This record gives sequence, C-alpha cells and structure tokens, in this order.
Amino acid sequence: MQFGRTYEEFTVGDVYRHWPGKTVTEYDDHLFCLLTMNHHPLHMDSNYAEKTTDFGKNVVVGNYIYSLLLGMSVPDVSGKAIANLEVESLRHVAPTFHGDTIYGETTVLDKTPSKSKADRGIVHVETRGYKQDSTLVCVFRRKVMVPTATYIKERGGEQPGRPELGEQ
Repeated sequence: MQFGRTYEEFTVGDVYRHWPGKTVTEYDDHLFCLLTMNHHPLHMDSNYAEKTTDFGKNVVVGNYIYSLLLGMSVPDVSGKAIANLEVESLRHVAPTFHGDTIYGETTVLDKTPSKSKADRGIVHVETRGYKQDSTLVCVFRRKVMVPTATYIKERGGEQPGRPELGEQ
C-alpha cells in the first residue's frame, strides 16, 4: 500500500479518493468532544438537541469531521510529508449526525518547488468530505511540504526507521 507521495508523484488536477470511509458513532463524537474539552450541548446532550435546536438531534462536532478527513488523506497526500504548512480554509457545509458514514477525496490544486531547498516542494490540495448520500459536509485547503525522490533516497529509502524483522 502506498503511504504518501514524493513531490514528483503529484500532478495538478489529480483526484485521490480516500478509502475506506468511516461511520461516525455517538461514542466517536463524545470521545472527541471530551478529549478537546468541547462541551457544547449540541454535541453532548440529546435532550437539549431534540428540544432546542433546528436539527432535532445531536450534531457531530465539525472539527472531528475535519480531523477524520485529514487522517483519511494521509496515505494519499501527506504520508511522506516533511511538514503540514498551512490550512488556508475550512468550511463546514452541512451537518453530520451519529450513524452517517464519511468519505473523502482530495484534488491537487498546485505544486511549487521549494525556493530554499531543492529536495522538497509545496503541494496545495483541497479535501472534500461527503456523507453516504453524497451530501458535501466539509471542505478544506492546505499546503503540504513533501520530499522529492532524492530526499527519500538520501535518507535511506521509504522506511529508514523500520527495524529489520527476522526469525528468532
């Protein structure tokens, strides 16, 4: 399985469809809220959500959906990244609810060689997240610094820190 790409492997206009999707559970949502100290009752209190909101039920916290999509994109986009440089925009387009399944895809918008180091470049991408019914729920754009093939070769190949496994 491919894990990220070198600068040369990105082509402007390419679309990577991330697999598999993830069905969001109430537990996922509540755990993320607890870990990030987001105690808004829209996400945590079903009675509040049913009686006082336009949605009539709990809404999954948007930053969980963003984080999920970012994670889904790692094998296709940033698995070899030197650094995530910038998230330039983030839009939550539609709500996500417990039981929805999220799928993601990323489009390569642009790529630029580094001005200071020849062994890396900047890739500009847009990731979109959809529910199981194709409703767009989240869109974000980011810039990622990725290595060239030369960078990878000079540092010992694809997995230089992986120990050699053998019979004992």
